[in-house]
Amino acid sequence: MRVGSISLLDFRSYSETELEFAEGLTAIVGPNGHGKTNLLEAVGYVAGLGSFRGAADAALIRDGTPAAVIRCSGQGAAGRAVLIEVELARTRPNRVRVNQQPVARRRDLLGVLTATAFSPEDLELVKGEPSVRRRWMDDALAAVRPSWGALRGELDRILRQRNTLLRQAQGRAVGDVAVTLDVWDAKLAAVGDELRARRRDLLEAMTPEIARHYRGISQGQDDAGVRYESSWGDESLADALAASRREDLRRAASTVGPHRDDVVCEIGGLPARSHASQGEQRSLALALRLAVDGEVRRWRGIEPVMLLDDVFSELDAGRAAALLEALPSGQRILTTASPVLPAKIRPDQLIRVLDGAARTAGDG
Repeated sequence: MRVGSISLLDFRSYSETELEFAEGLTAIVGPNGHGKTNLLEAVGYVAGLGSFRGAADAALIRDGTPAAVIRCSGQGAAGRAVLIEVELARTRPNRVRVNQQPVARRRDLLGVLTATAFSPEDLELVKGEPSVRRRWMDDALAAVRPSWGALRGELDRILRQRNTLLRQAQGRAVGDVAVTLDVWDAKLAAVGDELRARRRDLLEAMTPEIARHYRGISQGQDDAGVRYESSWGDESLADALAASRREDLRRAASTVGPHRDDVVCEIGGLPARSHASQGEQRSLALALRLAVDGEVRRWRGIEPVMLLDDVFSELDAGRAAALLEALPSGQRILTTASPVLPAKIRPDQLIRVLDGAARTAGDG
């Protein structure tokens, strides 16, 4: 789906606004803190990404108002008109509709509007905690195959049940507790083995592209690599859970499983988290995002909408130019605080944002 227009009501800093987007490149320009990123965040939300800044839904509702509304219209396959409507409320469940039909879960939007978001927070993909990289990996699975997105939700549900049982056991698995724990172990093993396999396969497929994009953005300064690190080695999760049961009971927590895994990022054969400069880390984070975008295009035959939030701010001129060269075709929406756009950026549309108001350049 291509985004044609978006209207916001009481979303973040916007009381009410409506904007149209070009089919190619739209540049949103304005000082920091005036609402540029809020526009990208709204598009990302209706794409099923939630807040790519990691904000809770309540934080997206303008202060002093009970609810926020996002309406996004565009063209889907074969030019079919698509309307996505999201209402975020403080005191009742959120409402999501596609072409007037209710949608039960936000993640179901992943198959309607697909977007790839690049943001300053992406630096955490490289230098942050393993949970950030696990989320990136699972978001990539859901983007490539929306049905795979259910695996992480199922894993979380099983872990909640299993961990509750472990706390109730108070260090001892006897009688009914032992029987019930066996049931949850079997469920966890089945979902966990499949999720790990999906993650590994997708990461292996993306590894050459991650290396290629990093070489391009860094202008060949070094090589980058990624590898999957499992919390239970190469054995089956069922065997690992049996071996860890005593420790799990002692700690009242599940100590092995996909929720403990990591994606290790390296530059020049060294851990990027601890040995790379911030510019190198930023370049690798961009390469990770570009690789996911490429896999979505390959698997699903679509062009995701690219949301680029202030991605040039920490890149030197050479890396910024290389990133522009690496961006694939399709609809791209970027923000920048610089009143002068980086060299080689020729936007099809320019939107200026000031004091929470957005207008297309050339409008009155």
